[in-house]
Amino acid sequence: MTACGQAACLVNPAARVIVTGLGYRYRVPSAAFFDLDKTILARSSSFAFARPLYRNGLIGRADVIRSAYAQFVYMASGADHDQMERMRAYMAELVAGWDVQTVQGIVAETLDVVVDPMIYQEALDLIEMHKAAGRMVIIISTSGTDLVEPIGARLGADITIGTQVAVEDGCYTGEILFYAYGQGKADAMLALAAEHGFDLDDCYAYTDSQTDLPMLELVGHPVAVNPDAELRRIAQERQWPIRDFARPVGMRRPLAPRQAAAAGAGVAIGAVALGVAWYAMRRAARA
Repeated sequence: MTACGQAACLVNPAARVIVTGLGYRYRVPSAAFFDLDKTILARSSSFAFARPLYRNGLIGRADVIRSAYAQFVYMASGADHDQMERMRAYMAELVAGWDVQTVQGIVAETLDVVVDPMIYQEALDLIEMHKAAGRMVIIISTSGTDLVEPIGARLGADITIGTQVAVEDGCYTGEILFYAYGQGKADAMLALAAEHGFDLDDCYAYTDSQTDLPMLELVGHPVAVNPDAELRRIAQERQWPIRDFARPVGMRRPLAPRQAAAAGAGVAIGAVALGVAWYAMRRAARA
């Protein structure tokens, strides 16, 4: 007897349905994975919140200027591996000691002003298309979870994963538990595929950066969105679809505070669990 029944399974790729020998039919789980910055958003989510954080005293003027310069470089040419590693070290040092509730409050209060309008209409259309097709929509971003999760909730994402910073006594310690970058994104996708039973050959991935190549190579339907020069070259060589988004629009209508909090809490639990598991594996590997 096979895993599907008394006879061999027949797979219908178009319908993503398995037909068993007994005549039973069920959907093969599938997902669409989205990067956030320059893929769904027209600019970096982390840099977008620099001014609200400054106004609330969490960062200084020099940090605002540095963020503005980094945003310019990022939008002009994309970030390479060395820049992303420097960003990781900078972020860890910067947030150490910040009160978590204060940060979450700032994000909640300024989300509509900061992020509106910077959502690509083309990305919204894709999200709706995948949800209509029955796929889970998953956002994986290098930005911190406390910035990414409210945006994901507003966009109707099923799961949102961002960089996870350790918290102790209600404050960030600066220790990075999970860095949602490069191979880290691919590792998160593999963990989600194992948990939800995704057939990655039937999944989609959208991103703008060549540093996300592991993410694109993991799925059967990779798509380069607003790609940097290196990713555009790779996509052309491999004949991957290339999409250039150019229509930033306003965000969806705001969620009720209670609804937004509930949505954010669900993805937060998943991100924390994933970060702790990843951190434990890394510690074990080093040992």
